[in-house]
Amino acid sequence: MTSTIPAKTRKFPIQAIGAKLFHSCNIISLLLMVTSGLQIYNANPVFGGRAGLHVPPIFTLGGWLAGGRHWHFAAMWLFSLNLLWYGIYVLVTRRWLHRFVGINDLKALQKSQNPQRLVYAWHRIAYTAIIPILVLALFTGIGMYKPAQFPWIVDIFGSWEALRIVHFASVPMFILFAVIHSRLARQAGGSQLTESMFW
Repeated sequence: MTSTIPAKTRKFPIQAIGAKLFHSCNIISLLLMVTSGLQIYNANPVFGGRAGLHVPPIFTLGGWLAGGRHWHFAAMWLFSLNLLWYGIYVLVTRRWLHRFVGINDLKALQKSQNPQRLVYAWHRIAYTAIIPILVLALFTGIGMYKPAQFPWIVDIFGSWEALRIVHFASVPMFILFAVIHSRLARQAGGSQLTESMFW
């Protein structure tokens, strides 16, 4: 007589609808901002002036300078409002208590031998580190968008060209974060965890 023991079913991660909406909206708005930003960049490259390094048109959005600017600023509002409501959502639901780096994460990096605990610590550090990068991107973007209204932003960076370089540099920083964030999420919960953030 053989007894059948039911196989242990794996519990798939379930994300709050707010987190799903935030991540989906972020992907869309960031894709629009990066491609339209590259269109703006092509009009007057940061590196080398008008004769400098150009991005192939297949990676740009807008077709021309004004078109790129329209797409870029429209996506910027979508991105900013999405960031604002998610910030409120994180505070109201108290998700910040287990999403951002804390003293226990720093202690874990020094003492823990548990690889999973270290992944969580690094993930929270990355999640926290992106905040100043996003603020820097929005801050420099506002300075470029409305220099007459916010000349002090240009003054902080010393010149218009320096402001453009810092704003442009925020793009590879965010792409690097996205790669690290995705990799750590897969290490923490596999592909199901990453996919659960969108559907």
